[in-house]
Amino acid sequence: MLARFEHLMDKDDAAISPEEGRLVKLLAMLLEEYEDRNIPLPRYRPDKMLRHLLAEKELKQSDLWPVIGSKSRVSEIIKGNRSISKSQAKKLAAFFHVPVELFI
Repeated sequence: MLARFEHLMDKDDAAISPEEGRLVKLLAMLLEEYEDRNIPLPRYRPDKMLRHLLAEKELKQSDLWPVIGSKSRVSEIIKGNRSISKSQAKKLAAFFHVPVELFI
């Protein structure tokens, strides 16, 4: 299933038929559901996970200021000097499009 999905994703958008477009959406949904059920997320400290996500998305701490609320709070969380509150965890999860459990 993954090989078929990758094959379709490699095609030029103009070369994909409407049926193949629907198939891509279906395969993506099925693959995501499979991964969610069968491949557990690694457990890291929330501050380490936040640093990892920043690096992966090539973002800076300043990109989190509007999400967390202040420069100093972001710095304290990144350094591990302050824990992430539940409301901050929800905001970070929405910002990064990941499960909130990564930050709790």
